[in-house]
Amino acid sequence: MCGIYITNIPYKKEEIKSKLNKIDFRGPDNLGITQVNEVSLGHLRLSVLDLDKRSNQPFQFNHLYITYNGEIYNFKTIRDELIALGYSFFTESDTEVLIKGYSEWGKDVLHRMNGMFAFAIYDSIKEEIFCARDRLGVKPFFYYWNEGQIEICSQLAPMMNKSLTINKDALSIYLDCGYIPSPFSIYEEIQKLQPGFCMFVNLKERKIALEKYWDLQPAKVDKDLTYEHAKDKLHELIINAVKIRMQSDVPLGSFLSGGIDSALISAIASKYSTQKLKTFTIAFEDPKFDESMVAEQYSKIINSEHTATLCTPKDVLEMLPYLISVYDEPFADSSALPSLLLNKVTKNYVTVALSGDGGDESFIGYKHMLAVEQFKLISKIPLSTRKIISKIPFNKIINKQKEAYKGILNCKDENELIMKVFTGFDTLTQKRDLQWIDKYYPQYKNLSKVSLQKIADLNIKLWLENDSNTKVDRASMAFSVETRSPFLDYRIVEFARTLPIDYRYKDGVTKKILRDILKCYIPEDVFTQPKRGFAVPIGDWIRTELKDDVLAKLNIKFLETIPNLDIKKFRTQLMQHLEGKYDYTFSIWKLYVLALWFEKNNNLELLT
Repeated sequence: MCGIYITNIPYKKEEIKSKLNKIDFRGPDNLGITQVNEVSLGHLRLSVLDLDKRSNQPFQFNHLYITYNGEIYNFKTIRDELIALGYSFFTESDTEVLIKGYSEWGKDVLHRMNGMFAFAIYDSIKEEIFCARDRLGVKPFFYYWNEGQIEICSQLAPMMNKSLTINKDALSIYLDCGYIPSPFSIYEEIQKLQPGFCMFVNLKERKIALEKYWDLQPAKVDKDLTYEHAKDKLHELIINAVKIRMQSDVPLGSFLSGGIDSALISAIASKYSTQKLKTFTIAFEDPKFDESMVAEQYSKIINSEHTATLCTPKDVLEMLPYLISVYDEPFADSSALPSLLLNKVTKNYVTVALSGDGGDESFIGYKHMLAVEQFKLISKIPLSTRKIISKIPFNKIINKQKEAYKGILNCKDENELIMKVFTGFDTLTQKRDLQWIDKYYPQYKNLSKVSLQKIADLNIKLWLENDSNTKVDRASMAFSVETRSPFLDYRIVEFARTLPIDYRYKDGVTKKILRDILKCYIPEDVFTQPKRGFAVPIGDWIRTELKDDVLAKLNIKFLETIPNLDIKKFRTQLMQHLEGKYDYTFSIWKLYVLALWFEKNNNLELLT
């Protein structure tokens, strides 16, 4: 895994080196800079395939120059195709395959690639830059464009400067979601290339054009596919997705929690590994959050070399500076903290780790997806009646998530419900505008008539890229670990959407088909133990260890600086949370992370 950089802004080599040093954790093995014509390419390398310096980047082939981050898992197949066309290769890297594939097929090389990637190729004759990001947004891609000047990087930090302005719309979206979705960034002048898009930059004509090369298609259920045939076909796909992700010239292991996704991936990896698989998990002192005993059972069954690390509140909170520094933007998924700790431990043993991320999205695994099923019953009650019910003093009935229950009752239809599942039923903004979802993420309304598929599609397009993938990329790269997720193989995502819902969710059982495949490796009574999730008790810590700092950071002066923030509402929530009346963990954590981000970057004045 690596960090990429390219620009036609006339920076000196030392300036570019200084920029890339801010994210040197993405590629500690080599920093390369190439300048040709008026274009500078930079690259930070984490060596995984072909460790020889011949595969260092930026990489040149004739008049083409590439800076590339990612892995093309089927690169050997593409290389064989290119060899048959007369190409020769002097490295064992996928980088050489990519640049020569582009030389042969142009943008159509993207349709041959199965992998995670973000790259830029400069054509020194045409004076053009061709860029692309993988289908599901596993790898990050930020870009700045202004009147012919382009700057592209894997992360924001090298591009940050005092001339930038805070994107107030993006800030309001963050107050709802807890992350900033593509194509937005926290800055007005910088955007994210969306997944499944490529970009053409004509430096001569000072023009830029974006083009979508992949997207979810309207769901077409294969009615002739029996359950047993579907299970066998999916099993084969998952095995292949795991095996092609086990290609590595450095030590490889697997994350193993108490969930069925990581258990299945680890079990398959263990079966096909040529040596004993190393697996890793985090243990928590609080049994409400601890899955280590289940992971230990899995490990014994699949015969892995297992490492469980006890995580104390002190250990987790020590990750806070990493959260603020390596995520670049405000990012309020608190599970990033144990993810950072897990990768810190893992790096002591391996450089590449398989993960179970992506299974919930395709196979109806998240509890929030089931809200649409519950809403079918609730929606039978007239909206006017539901609004009256929502005004009942919920503190006497529900002590925790009262706003979610009130919000569900007040949704006028299914589409509004689905939107608010991802943006929150309770907003911290004075004026809420959710039009950005319809503009940039309209797919969930049009791709399926099935409620559960609609919410799964928005999960894939919105939450997966901007929360889950962001969390995993930054947490792993912070400690120079490459994470590979077989369930994010686009073939699995596409195949899952051809399956009837009851193959994936039936009679209250989530991920049914995955559970039945897992029976081939692990006894059912072991993997049906309660799932606790990769979470930490942030809400409790806000009342204890973090209380003084939260109150200090979220002072009235700071709150008054944040545009569109409903200060009165937030301060009420904060006090009620501290008093233990209600649970407003997410609201408080979002503002606390935001305050830490502004403090770290010393740019609160950009809002004034």
